[in-house]
Amino acid sequence: METRRSIGDGYARLRGNCWLVSILLVLSVVWAATGVQAVADDMIDLGQAVVVSPQDMTGPESNAVEMLVEEVEKRTLARWDVVHTWPADTVPVVAVGQVSSLQKSAGSLAERLSTGPAGKGPEGYRIVVLKDVRPAPTVFVIGNDARGVLFGCGRLLRELRMSRASVTLPGTVNISTAPKYPLRGHQLGYRPKVNTYDGWTIPFWEQYIRDRAVFGNNAIEMIPPRSDDAPDSPHFPRPQIDMMAGISKLADEYGIDVWIWYPAMDRNYADPKTVQFALNEWGEVFKKLPRIDTIFVPGGDPGHTQPKYLMPLLEKQTEVLHRYHPNAQMWISTQSFGKEWLDEFLEILRTQEPAWLGGIVFGPQNRISLPALRAAVPKRYPIRRYPDITHSIRCQYVVPDWDVAYAVTEEREVINPRPTDEARIFRLWDDSAVGFITYSEGVNDDLNKIVWSGLGWDPEADVVDILREYSRYFIGEQYADDWAQGLIALERNWRGPLLTNKAVFNTLRQFQEMERGASPQVLLNWRFQQGLYRAYYDAYTARRLSYETELEQLAMDQLRHARELGSLLALDRAEAILDRAVTDRQAADLRARVFELAEALYQSIRMQLSVPRYKAISVGRGANLDLIDIPLNDRNWLKERFAQLRDVSSERQRLRGIDEIVNWTDPGPGGFYDDLGNLTQQPHLVRGLGSELDPEFRESSRVGFAYSPDHRMSWVRFAESRYDAPLKMHYPNLDPNARYKVRVVYGGDNFRTRIRLSADDQLEIHPLIRKERQLQPVEFDVPEKATQDGDLTLTWHQEPGRGGSGRGCQVAEVWLIKVD
Repeated sequence: METRRSIGDGYARLRGNCWLVSILLVLSVVWAATGVQAVADDMIDLGQAVVVSPQDMTGPESNAVEMLVEEVEKRTLARWDVVHTWPADTVPVVAVGQVSSLQKSAGSLAERLSTGPAGKGPEGYRIVVLKDVRPAPTVFVIGNDARGVLFGCGRLLRELRMSRASVTLPGTVNISTAPKYPLRGHQLGYRPKVNTYDGWTIPFWEQYIRDRAVFGNNAIEMIPPRSDDAPDSPHFPRPQIDMMAGISKLADEYGIDVWIWYPAMDRNYADPKTVQFALNEWGEVFKKLPRIDTIFVPGGDPGHTQPKYLMPLLEKQTEVLHRYHPNAQMWISTQSFGKEWLDEFLEILRTQEPAWLGGIVFGPQNRISLPALRAAVPKRYPIRRYPDITHSIRCQYVVPDWDVAYAVTEEREVINPRPTDEARIFRLWDDSAVGFITYSEGVNDDLNKIVWSGLGWDPEADVVDILREYSRYFIGEQYADDWAQGLIALERNWRGPLLTNKAVFNTLRQFQEMERGASPQVLLNWRFQQGLYRAYYDAYTARRLSYETELEQLAMDQLRHARELGSLLALDRAEAILDRAVTDRQAADLRARVFELAEALYQSIRMQLSVPRYKAISVGRGANLDLIDIPLNDRNWLKERFAQLRDVSSERQRLRGIDEIVNWTDPGPGGFYDDLGNLTQQPHLVRGLGSELDPEFRESSRVGFAYSPDHRMSWVRFAESRYDAPLKMHYPNLDPNARYKVRVVYGGDNFRTRIRLSADDQLEIHPLIRKERQLQPVEFDVPEKATQDGDLTLTWHQEPGRGGSGRGCQVAEVWLIKVD
């Protein structure tokens, strides 16, 4: 292994389990006297400690000890020796071993030591500090099994207080715990589409797998060489299959399960030749990997095969899998299935109950909720969650009520610590599945991984405590609370309208203060760099938004005086004001620091935040540095309209066009205007349950985004509903004697599906029609019967039964205009 240093060289080695005898002699006295209670609350010094471990440890257990020793050394420069016999009584000891070794030697006493209300079960461990039985303190890390040893070592690392030349531990530590969920992992896909992983070497991967193990993860998920991706990346240090084999070997050496997300990519699995090709191709991958525990095949995105063909294919693939990995399982998701295919799939499960199928995966693009899927799937099949923790828009769990300024600049795969959101999502359906492996596209979601990991072990854990452990372990002891609060502040930066969110600048000041006091080592820490990048980026965007909003208002003031100035002069003056966003940039210092941090992140972790600078695969794949100067007002749309008006020969027509721009949102007397993607201008939108109870927005409206440089900002953002759920607006207190018409702009990112509009859920305003890609307002009469009671509900539906993401019912602007 490339980063391995032998832990045997220079260490004392004795045969057998002599070290256990010493442990038991100590423990038998202390437990009898104290009843497993800590005896003091002061800190103990472990700077000169040695690690005592069994000589006959398994490979994963030895690697756990090596991880413990090396991670302590990285943070403190203190190198703990690993020995197999007890040192002199004056030497502090960290004793690490599996409970089964104790049971062999001590019988009933060992059973007494291994019991505890929270510590029973696989992967559990105990960590106990004893101070009064030897002159030097002793820390015991006792695993229920090999993974218990690994996770016990990880927990000890999280509990240690480490700084340069100092290793201490609270003397009150007495932990007995086991995980609630048997599956806790994250997807780590080495492929071009990710914004970081494709530049990693084996040492990077080993460090990240260690980081995951420290926080209790017992699984990783890889991606095969052929998926919905480019065939190569300029960052690859190795071919994909070689790196997959190396990562699989690493996971096996730490005793971690290996899953593979394996899409069925071929066009026609009803063709026997296609099936045979797939069996051969997958078999070659299975053969080259030293460890595979489970194959997960998504129902779609990518791959789009009807269940009656997909299921026989996977039965055959399971046979191929078992040639090389006899105990491996095959799982499947219903991702992207429409109603017809979902019904067909569930019928296969109920009537055939295929024995080769290991379980079901619930993730993005599911037509029904996790509780509904659990109720529909036979109980013999466990369900695993596959939550999208990596994306911010156009995804399973969008950032609720995100400001359009963030959406168009920071985009889909921005650095996105969302601790409270992720905790709420985790806990909402935590009893419907056996655990999770999250959907990730890189390290932009690093903090979210830790939140899921912590709650996967203990769903009742306090999220702030998880953040403090994250900050203490990865950033430094002195940052335990400050960095944790900073991560929460970054999440709050994204709450509600940015123009009025002055806390963004407080967040920046907090991070700048930590930055000024940071050591060179901390400044080189990529997690520290990520927090700074977000804080500076958010603040720069907020400054720009305020500035460009003011510029647009000044430009509109010039247009309002067009009759006095003349249309052409008014247009020229307005355009010159709008162009100040480029010719007279604001907050250049913030912008420069963002670029410096982007370079630092590429150097430290290979994070590709730009396409031209760092060869990211696309802007939407985390390269938000390239979006940092996107206009945050209607500058592009206005300049295009100005150019069109200048080509008009008639002054009267130019003035009419200027009036249209200035009065765009005016619905006239007795009318109403809603910008449905603007949180401050959607008074008639029916929001539904909201993100607190409905984070997937299955029964609620949500704000969506689809940027185009020639669009108004009111078209870039829009309201949408998903699948068969309607999108509704409600207008009370209308004039019952008046007639109304509705003007609407249908926006969004899905123009394949059709949409219909009705009044009061029964009167048709227009049937199913396709949305025009060239956005523009369209008008329809509202049936008089619908408003005769002074109350109107407008309801939009898309075509029923759709699968995929469920997006398509997307409405940007609505005017309800009083005709007479």
